[in-house]
Amino acid sequence: MKEIKAYIRTSCLDQTVKALQEKGAPGITIVTVHPVGYGFGTRFSLSERDVSHQYFDISKIELVCDSEDLETFVNTILENAHTGSSGDGLIFVSDVSAAIKIRTKKRSTKIAGL
Repeated sequence: MKEIKAYIRTSCLDQTVKALQEKGAPGITIVTVHPVGYGFGTRFSLSERDVSHQYFDISKIELVCDSEDLETFVNTILENAHTGSSGDGLIFVSDVSAAIKIRTKKRSTKIAGL
């Protein structure tokens, strides 16, 4: 299994999530983030007024998928979140050794197995 974390422009979020769902993404988590670093430098302030009115909105998409689906989902994110401008975001891919469903305590090494 693989975990994908993609930091993208919030303006691209709806189309990206819709495309991932159409490609069969098993479950998607979306988090609003406030970036510091990677080009945001000292321009970034954590005051609520500055964040909400002066800076890019960034969303983080998280999903775990079977290894054979990784390239499909990464390419879907790239196709839908790319504008060609600075600040398009980053995608991180990590290995996941197991998933455990809390309700049933079932363990699996494949998403389809849960």
